[in-house]
Amino acid sequence: MKVPALIMAGGKGQRLELPVEKPLLPFLGKPLIEWVAKAIQSARNVSYFYIVTSVNTPETEKKCLKDGLRVLRTDGKGYHDDLWEAILRAKLFCPILIVPSDIPAITGKIIDRVINTYEKCGKDALAVFIPIESRKERGLSISSTDYHDGVLYAVSGINIINAAKIDQQKIPTDAIITEEIQVVLNINTLKDLDIAETILRKEEKRIP
Repeated sequence: MKVPALIMAGGKGQRLELPVEKPLLPFLGKPLIEWVAKAIQSARNVSYFYIVTSVNTPETEKKCLKDGLRVLRTDGKGYHDDLWEAILRAKLFCPILIVPSDIPAITGKIIDRVINTYEKCGKDALAVFIPIESRKERGLSISSTDYHDGVLYAVSGINIINAAKIDQQKIPTDAIITEEIQVVLNINTLKDLDIAETILRKEEKRIP
């Protein structure tokens, strides 16, 4: 199974309080968006992908276009509005992979495994969650949470959804619960950035 992907890169990144757009924040020498785009490009189960920018991230859009990447610009009204707008503009009424631009350690192998799991799960949506303690014990922030089977988890931002069903109020959702460091290291604050760089240097998990 191959699916198209959207890399969400239109947020304001207000928690970082920087004069640079969040997707362009340097991480181990390269902007966050570069790490994520390379991971998506290396995934065998991704057919093609778009960078979803907004009025909040014009410099990110310029860079991505310069790098020859497909870009969908949205109105920047918020994550879910931007996602819906991107789906409509690209006419992606099929299963799609959604990945945030602030998860720089993600790999193509993990992306492929997520897509394979979705194909087998038999539901219209699949979310990837992280045990909250996995972030807390590393000193990482908890910015977004959700429940699955009555347990509260940290949200990784990696999801697959059948966009043909996106207008439904409740979509049956399966989940992957993982403590893999490549998924745990989602960057929400400057402290997260410092911790993630330190962890990857120590564990020698640089993505090629």
